[in-house]
Amino acid sequence: MATEDAFAYALSSNQAWAGYKGHQNPDFFPKLASGQSPSILWLGCSDSRCPETVILGLQPGDVFVHRNIANIISPTDINTSAVIEYAVVHLKVKHVVLCGHSSCGGAVVALSDARVGGVLDTWLTPLKAVRNANREELASIADDKLRAVRIAELNVEAGVNVLMANAAIQDAIAERGLQVHGTLFDIGSGRIRDLGFGTGKGGQNGLPGVNGDSNVVRGKHAMLVFRTDGAGMQSR
Repeated sequence: MATEDAFAYALSSNQAWAGYKGHQNPDFFPKLASGQSPSILWLGCSDSRCPETVILGLQPGDVFVHRNIANIISPTDINTSAVIEYAVVHLKVKHVVLCGHSSCGGAVVALSDARVGGVLDTWLTPLKAVRNANREELASIADDKLRAVRIAELNVEAGVNVLMANAAIQDAIAERGLQVHGTLFDIGSGRIRDLGFGTGKGGQNGLPGVNGDSNVVRGKHAMLVFRTDGAGMQSR
């Protein structure tokens, strides 16, 4: 697909997708237009390889989303704060998922002393602070790719700590059992790994629940089931 044709192709693809979805389920779009009640707030990176609804195997309407460069959670960022407040207080999502990823350009930049220029250097300052706070551990990792993955994990941990200090999230945890998860998406395998940060007990795969509960996020063709022993996709 030539670069100059990318937008025209996207519009054509949209027409085909809308026609297919409408034919498959005539009620899909009318129901979607009637309102939203997502179970998940997804906080992720703007990287084009990390489309949350696709990698979760869910459908439009299942996930409320905020994405930015390097999935940085700053308590002073009014954009992020507004999304969190609306999702937690008004939509009453059941899960807040912060997801980093492998092969993150922001992580690579943060590991170096080079400057990108413009506002990006300011935006990446929290990630640079994560590097400085963990300089010895990161320096001990010889492989560049593994070092970038490790700082991405540490960035998620720092972000989850900010989320857990958010007043709206604290109230929702206490009042209705809101769950907060820190995860990492491996672009090379397509798998999401739970890092064990937040309210969950942690694990190696999926997005676990807490206190023995099992929660279900229902899409049109599959269900994402959150449990204490991990998460799984069940076709419908």
